[in-house]
Amino acid sequence: MPPPLSPFLARPLIAATWLAVVPGAWSGECPVPVPAQAGARAATDENIDVESDGASVSRSGDASLLGHVRVTQGNRTLTAETATYEASSRTFKVEGDVEYADPELRIRGATGTWSGTRGGRFEDTEFELPTRPARGEAGRLGLTPEGNLELERVQFTTCPAGNDDWMLKAASIDIDREAQQGTARDVRLDFLGVPLLYAPYVSFPAGDRRKSGLLFPTIGTSSSNGFEFGVPYYFNLAPNYDAALEPTWFSKRGVELSGNFRYLTSRSRGRLDGRFLPSDEQADRDRGYARLGHLTNFSDSLRLTSAMEYASDSNYFEDFAKGPEGTSITYLERRIDLQYVGDGWQAAGLLQNFQTIDQAIEPLDRPYSRAPQLLFDGQWRLGPGALTAGFGGELVYFIRDVGVTGARLLAEPRLSFPLRSSGYFVEPSVAYRQVGYSLSDVEPGADDSPSVGVPIAALDAGLVFDREAGSRGRLLQTLEPRVLYSWTPYRDQDALPIFDTGLPELDMVRLFSPDRYVGGDRISDANRVAVGLTTRLLETGSGRQYLAATIGQQYFFETPRVTLPDEAPEERSSSDIIAELELSAYRDWSADLALQWDPHDANTVTGQAGVQYRPRPDTVVNLSYRYLEDRVEQWETSAAWRVNREWSLYGRYVYSVRDAQGIDSFAGVEYEACCWKLRVVASRYISNRTGEQDNSIAIQLELKGLSSVGTTSATFLERGIRGYSRDPDALP
Repeated sequence: MPPPLSPFLARPLIAATWLAVVPGAWSGECPVPVPAQAGARAATDENIDVESDGASVSRSGDASLLGHVRVTQGNRTLTAETATYEASSRTFKVEGDVEYADPELRIRGATGTWSGTRGGRFEDTEFELPTRPARGEAGRLGLTPEGNLELERVQFTTCPAGNDDWMLKAASIDIDREAQQGTARDVRLDFLGVPLLYAPYVSFPAGDRRKSGLLFPTIGTSSSNGFEFGVPYYFNLAPNYDAALEPTWFSKRGVELSGNFRYLTSRSRGRLDGRFLPSDEQADRDRGYARLGHLTNFSDSLRLTSAMEYASDSNYFEDFAKGPEGTSITYLERRIDLQYVGDGWQAAGLLQNFQTIDQAIEPLDRPYSRAPQLLFDGQWRLGPGALTAGFGGELVYFIRDVGVTGARLLAEPRLSFPLRSSGYFVEPSVAYRQVGYSLSDVEPGADDSPSVGVPIAALDAGLVFDREAGSRGRLLQTLEPRVLYSWTPYRDQDALPIFDTGLPELDMVRLFSPDRYVGGDRISDANRVAVGLTTRLLETGSGRQYLAATIGQQYFFETPRVTLPDEAPEERSSSDIIAELELSAYRDWSADLALQWDPHDANTVTGQAGVQYRPRPDTVVNLSYRYLEDRVEQWETSAAWRVNREWSLYGRYVYSVRDAQGIDSFAGVEYEACCWKLRVVASRYISNRTGEQDNSIAIQLELKGLSSVGTTSATFLERGIRGYSRDPDALP
């Protein structure tokens, strides 16, 4: 009898001997399907290598393996204490400390079977999906040749080992690792040991890919709608379009059906949202809302965009809005834009209509529809010098149920001679604006085709001075004076209608505009000069701006005579003073100030100021003040504060000085554990139109790697807290 083999030589010798006794069983001549990495499972030609401390092999190729059995095929490994191999089915039966591993799955169990061509089945297992990551236990686990999982009597969680804060328990779970989706039957969801949800069937993600199926419910409550409970269903219709439907029960109103449809093609993208509540129990009528956004790029030069909204009634946003911003909606716009950009010119067509939400607005004060509006604007260099020619034109037809309607044609040729350098710019320009109308429904005896033509001249000039500032000259301070002189002679325009023209609030943009109005129905006469002074403080290396301060005012050489019907004539020799300040001089602090000051009456017309501390995207504190003479005076404070890795606090409070009360407030708290997150936000707001108060509570429980239960509030917080962003890449 030969001497026993050394333990150091036994395993490689047994493997080599076995392959010699069973020729071809694990050679390259026999292709074996093997799961591919990254979810895709494809057959590949892989040898199977076997190692063990001892083995006996029959003439038929069956084998018994004893001690530290290790079976390897490509990136798949199976280990056990003992194993038997059945040559006819090419199947291993393993027992004792059974472990199976591939790049996407790890299994530990008591017993099992495995075949390179037929997959495997294991009993009383613990499993891990390290790429998710996720783990669980199963009374029986089946592994198909494609790498999919079939589990019975299973528990599943994405919490790390030793933490079972949430657990999905099911009679069976099937996980398709190629589609990265899972389905479970007879499901119970436990959270902190408390049963939270039961469902006969649940579909959930097992990766980043989408799949049709039921999602977890939305839950909330408000004083206007009562308790809210919705069950969404997601339709993964195709790789480039999908949809979702969500029946929602409001205890005070009834059952609403809401949904959305998204699509994406090589040239287009868009989204359609809709909500319908038949027979609202409070309003005693059908309620609904729809919104469509669409974009098509026919080419690099031609683009079509559309945005349309519809609400069933004027009180819709009062009843269903999530905050005061919804109750301040006065109009819903529907528009379609077609734009073409050429070489030095562009053209556009527009169809526009409005739905009036605020019924307190008189019919004669409501906006006109444009059906259609055609626009053109171009600018071309004349010769080798700086002389530039331009032309702007417009043809638009205005429609409304009451008042004057008709078409307006506007044409404006222009010439300019811009001279620019690093330290200055000078731009003289001349133009001629001609406006004509073809009107219907005019007053008896009124002109139905009025027109006016006016020449316009302007001279815009500015300088830029700079000097080194700060220690070691690391800062650059600029001083930038600017002057704009405008001249437009007076023309009587009382016969012209008012379709879309208004007097905007004065700011830095309007201060240096040759025309006082927006819209084409009035051409303001002018003989005035606007002066302004800006200073900036910049970091020389990065160009970062620490400070920008601007002050400016207009001076009238002649008092403007052109006015709108409800506009008081200007009687002063100068305009209000405009001042703006942006400051970010100290670490994470920033401040801004905007002021319109009337020096004649020594009072503030408009003003706003704000201070912000923002050390991180998810940690920000704001304090601001807003004032509009005789209309608005408000203080606002808001904050999102990440206390530590687990806890975050949210809050906002808006106080109206005129009403002597808070008009909008919310407060929330969030706790984030390793595998779940709970957010609770309570809010209260007062309608801008009716003064009615609404209170609501939003609760969102997110089970990481599974889904969320409750009302999504991340967008609500980002909208309500200026500067807040839940940016995972910014978190440590």
